[in-house]
Amino acid sequence: MKKSLTAAAFAAFTATVLATTAAAAAVPGTVSGDGGNRIAVLRGNGTALVKEGGLGAQWTNEADGVKQIVVAGDRIGVLKDNGSVLVKQGGLGDQWVVVADNVKQLALSGDRVGIVKSDGIAYVKEGALTSQWTLEADSVKSLQLSGARIGVVRGNGTVLVKEGGLGAQWTNEADNTVQLALSGNRIGILKGDGVAYVKEGALTSAWTLEADNTVQLELSRDRIGVLKDNGTVLVKEGGLGAQWTNEADNTVQLALSGSRIGILKGDGVAYVKEGALTSAWTLEADNVTELALS
Repeated sequence: MKKSLTAAAFAAFTATVLATTAAAAAVPGTVSGDGGNRIAVLRGNGTALVKEGGLGAQWTNEADGVKQIVVAGDRIGVLKDNGSVLVKQGGLGDQWVVVADNVKQLALSGDRVGIVKSDGIAYVKEGALTSQWTLEADSVKSLQLSGARIGVVRGNGTVLVKEGGLGAQWTNEADNTVQLALSGNRIGILKGDGVAYVKEGALTSAWTLEADNTVQLELSRDRIGVLKDNGTVLVKEGGLGAQWTNEADNTVQLALSGSRIGILKGDGVAYVKEGALTSAWTLEADNVTELALS
């Protein structure tokens, strides 16, 4: 990124790269985790790589022809260019199980697998990878899973979240929403005007305004992260009203997981840090179009 690039030009660039990255991942994918030790990247040539352990661990080539990768616990899922979804459970070298086709988005959490089909219908299964699907909602733009919660953003911008079994009732959370994030008992939304809100506790609890001029919102445990439209990344830790820490600039994607923060810079280089919000970055990979943490 040239230093002479104006703020307006960078904002336009960021929006373009985010749109491109989102297109590569079909729709806004699940990129943040819940404290796992896996890092995944999708490279520009469609190759998906995953590492496990420390930030300096070695990469394992998992699949080619990939447009979205998700890591959660001991599961890895990929959405292939042809719409097929493959998921593996266990080690990085375990065998893939084909779980669905004609898919535009994949989500994983615990022993749940969620998909949005190309016709906008969302399904979730629970338990073994070979278990049966439950139809959850139609007219779905994106799907998020976290623990016992399932959330969808519908095509009209309405957010619905349910808690409990796959057949639990939906609660209408918000409208005019472009992105949803779930983590534990927190729900985050990004509205069409760039304002991010988070609530904590019951599905019916009140929203707290967190940030404006936002293009991406991520949650993990007691951390909240936002990517601003000028490429700046801010992260806070603790209560909803905690203070922000400026983490990075020239950024096009953010991911959180436990004490880890991952960023993808405008030049395609991915970095991850671990520990305090002020800890140092480790360069993980270049030529990256999507970064995900477990």
